[in-house]
Amino acid sequence: MPQIDPLPDPDRHAEFYRGVPTRRAIAWCLDLTLIFVLTLIIVPFTAFTAIFFYPLLFLCVSFIYRWWGLARGSATPGMRLLGIHFLNRRGQPLDGGEALLHVIGYYLSMGTLLVQALSVVLMLTTRRGQGLTDLVLDTVCVHRAA
Repeated sequence: MPQIDPLPDPDRHAEFYRGVPTRRAIAWCLDLTLIFVLTLIIVPFTAFTAIFFYPLLFLCVSFIYRWWGLARGSATPGMRLLGIHFLNRRGQPLDGGEALLHVIGYYLSMGTLLVQALSVVLMLTTRRGQGLTDLVLDTVCVHRAA
C-alpha cells in the first residue's frame, strides 16, 4: 500500500514553495536585525559589561529567539512577517522539541562555511527548497497563505 505524503507536493501544489528561498533569506536578515536590536537593549541592563562578551550574548539571544519563534508558531518573527512557516514530516507545525533540533541544526550548519554553502545550494535546488537541516529533520518551509 503506497504511503501518503502529508507534505504539499511541489509539482501539484507549487504555490506552497514558490519564492520561499528568497523569503527565507529576507526573513533571516530581518531576524538578524531584530536580534541585534534586542542585544543592544540588553547591554545597558548589564551595566554595559555585556560589551566584553557581546558575541556570546548575541549567540544566546539568537538561540532563544529562534527556538521561541519556531516552538510558538513554527516561524521566527521575520518569517511571520513574510508569510512563511515550517511544517514537520506529518504536515504539522513544529513542536518545541522539533524547534530545538532545527535551531541546533541551524547553528551546526552556520558553524562551517562549506556546510552553510551546501545548505543554501540545497535550498535553491531541491524540489521543496529544503536546506540541510530541513532534509535531516524532514521539515519544509512553505507559504502560510497557500
